[in-house]
Amino acid sequence: MAKTTDPASTPAGAMHSWCDWHEGPSGTAVLVQAIEQGSGPGVNRFACAPCREQRNLVPFSEQQP
Repeated sequence: MAKTTDPASTPAGAMHSWCDWHEGPSGTAVLVQAIEQGSGPGVNRFACAPCREQRNLVPFSEQQP
């Protein structure tokens, strides 16, 4: 039996994440902000391609440390 979490067995376009800017599902959302907090869990914010373009958001993996 195939694993349901195996990306190779998942149909194209079936994996979606959440865009925190337009507050809806997206197939192109990537991490753009990782907000650390002194106490408690931090917050990760994701943005889809159209929201990144409109708001000049840079993916976290492309940001300078």
